[in-house]
Amino acid sequence: MTTQYIGRFAPSPSGPLHFGSLVAALGSYLQAKSQQGKWLVRIEDLDPPREIAGASSLIIQTLEAYGFEWDDDIIYQSQRHDIYQSQINQWVDKGDAYFCQCTRKQIKEDGGFYLGHCKHKHLSEKNASVRLVMQHPVESFYDIKHGTIHIPTQLAQEDFIIKRRDGLFAYNLAVVLDDIDQGITEVVRGADLIEPTGRQISLYRQLNAREVSYLHLPLAVDELGNKLSKQNYAPAIDNSNPIPTLLEALKFLGFVLPRDIETVTLNEILQWAIKNWQLKQLPTGLEITTPFSKPTI
Repeated sequence: MTTQYIGRFAPSPSGPLHFGSLVAALGSYLQAKSQQGKWLVRIEDLDPPREIAGASSLIIQTLEAYGFEWDDDIIYQSQRHDIYQSQINQWVDKGDAYFCQCTRKQIKEDGGFYLGHCKHKHLSEKNASVRLVMQHPVESFYDIKHGTIHIPTQLAQEDFIIKRRDGLFAYNLAVVLDDIDQGITEVVRGADLIEPTGRQISLYRQLNAREVSYLHLPLAVDELGNKLSKQNYAPAIDNSNPIPTLLEALKFLGFVLPRDIETVTLNEILQWAIKNWQLKQLPTGLEITTPFSKPTI
């Protein structure tokens, strides 16, 4: 029996969607829909200090304005803390995770990698992060577009944080538990998230869960090589006139557009893109300069 393809787009509400976000949403959408699969949306609101009021609603409005249709209810990570904490408690009780009070300064002095100083100290949870004992180090993984990606050994073997000292749950833990619960079969996202992929695969193995496949899309960068991001003040995309920006995103993903495509409807453009989507058309590089990087004044 063939498993149905289930993909997802999982933005954080730290600001409105910019061109790089649109590329990630579009690539994941086309990959799912071209395989008659499901496409889900998850709001990764794990980090309240970095969130902008109203951003979640604005993100959803933008997806609607650009013609995206998702196949199930939207999940919010802020409503799933009990699930994350329950898993952490199980690991701590079994000795598979432990409390750590090492500071970033100490880790930097050790060469930038955590060397396990707190592993056998049996510290209390007060003023401590939680680290997972690394039992399944991943030093390489296969990316559908880029082939074998290698991860530095020290990074692969590190006991990494699954709950921060400030009480916030770590991205790597939440994203894997959510992808498992939602039945995600393939993760399509920007190349800026290649580095944590090994840790996420190690979590699948720790949980004895079926691993997903990975496809990392080229990253949209500005003329100085900086990633388009909310932190770098990348401008929001235009909700009122989506077709020109959508067409630019399609070109970014390697499409050669028909001459008259700008004269058809938004839905017709997306249906054409679904029909003509091919992974071989994707650019081979991990970064592409885009003109959508200048903040609006």
